[in-house]
Amino acid sequence: MITGTISSKGQVTIPKEIREFLKVEPSEKIIFIPLEEGKVLITNKENPVSALFGMLRHRRLARPASLKEMDSAIRKRRTQRKL
Repeated sequence: MITGTISSKGQVTIPKEIREFLKVEPSEKIIFIPLEEGKVLITNKENPVSALFGMLRHRRLARPASLKEMDSAIRKRRTQRKL
Protein backbone atom coordinates (compact mmCIF):
# COMPACT_ATOMS: atom_id res chain seq x y z
CA MET A 1 0.00 0.00 0.00
CA ILE A 2 1.29 3.43 -0.94
CA THR A 3 0.09 6.46 0.99
CA GLY A 4 0.12 10.22 0.55
CA THR A 5 -0.62 13.11 2.88
CA ILE A 6 -3.13 15.94 2.53
CA SER A 7 -1.70 19.37 3.32
CA SER A 8 -3.54 22.09 5.24
CA LYS A 9 -4.43 23.59 1.83
CA GLY A 10 -6.05 20.34 0.68
CA GLN A 11 -3.19 19.42 -1.65
CA VAL A 12 -1.93 15.87 -2.02
CA THR A 13 1.57 14.88 -3.05
CA ILE A 14 1.33 11.87 -5.34
CA PRO A 15 4.06 9.38 -4.45
CA LYS A 16 6.77 8.78 -7.05
CA GLU A 17 5.72 5.15 -7.61
CA ILE A 18 2.19 6.24 -8.51
CA ARG A 19 3.38 9.07 -10.80
CA GLU A 20 5.59 6.58 -12.63
CA PHE A 21 2.75 4.05 -12.84
CA LEU A 22 0.42 6.68 -14.34
CA LYS A 23 3.24 7.98 -16.57
CA VAL A 24 2.55 11.60 -15.58
CA GLU A 25 5.04 14.45 -15.45
CA PRO A 26 4.92 17.75 -13.53
CA SER A 27 2.11 20.10 -14.65
CA GLU A 28 0.19 17.27 -16.41
CA LYS A 29 -3.44 16.75 -15.48
CA ILE A 30 -4.84 13.72 -13.70
CA ILE A 31 -8.48 12.77 -13.38
CA PHE A 32 -10.37 11.89 -10.18
CA ILE A 33 -13.48 9.79 -10.78
CA PRO A 34 -15.72 9.29 -7.71
CA LEU A 35 -16.95 5.71 -7.45
CA GLU A 36 -18.93 4.37 -4.53
CA GLU A 37 -18.36 3.78 -0.83
CA GLY A 38 -15.71 6.51 -0.54
CA LYS A 39 -13.54 5.19 -3.36
CA VAL A 40 -11.99 7.31 -6.11
CA LEU A 41 -10.36 6.22 -9.34
CA ILE A 42 -7.27 8.25 -10.23
CA THR A 43 -6.15 8.09 -13.83
CA ASN A 44 -4.14 10.06 -16.35
CA LYS A 45 -5.84 12.05 -19.08
CA GLU A 46 -4.78 9.62 -21.77
CA ASN A 47 -6.92 6.73 -20.58
CA PRO A 48 -10.10 6.53 -22.67
CA VAL A 49 -13.47 6.37 -20.97
CA SER A 50 -13.93 2.94 -22.54
CA ALA A 51 -11.27 1.68 -20.09
CA LEU A 52 -13.87 2.14 -17.33
CA PHE A 53 -16.34 -0.21 -19.03
CA GLY A 54 -17.26 -3.14 -16.81
CA MET A 55 -15.98 -1.65 -13.54
CA LEU A 56 -19.39 -1.98 -11.95
CA ARG A 57 -20.12 -5.37 -13.40
CA HIS A 58 -21.53 -6.55 -10.05
CA ARG A 59 -24.55 -4.29 -10.68
CA ARG A 60 -25.40 -5.87 -14.01
CA LEU A 61 -28.86 -7.40 -14.09
CA ALA A 62 -29.40 -10.99 -15.18
CA ARG A 63 -31.56 -9.63 -17.99
CA PRO A 64 -32.33 -6.13 -19.23
CA ALA A 65 -35.36 -4.43 -17.71
CA SER A 66 -38.44 -4.20 -19.93
CA LEU A 67 -40.08 -0.88 -20.75
CA LYS A 68 -42.98 -1.84 -18.47
CA GLU A 69 -40.60 -2.46 -15.57
CA MET A 70 -38.81 0.84 -16.19
CA ASP A 71 -42.11 2.77 -16.32
CA SER A 72 -43.26 1.07 -13.13
CA ALA A 73 -40.01 1.93 -11.33
CA ILE A 74 -40.27 5.56 -12.46
CA ARG A 75 -43.88 5.85 -11.26
CA LYS A 76 -42.98 4.27 -7.92
CA ARG A 77 -40.06 6.66 -7.44
CA ARG A 78 -42.20 9.69 -8.34
CA THR A 79 -44.84 8.77 -5.77
CA GLN A 80 -42.14 8.29 -3.12
CA ARG A 81 -40.76 11.78 -3.85
CA LYS A 82 -44.20 13.38 -3.44
CA LEU A 83 -44.62 11.98 0.07
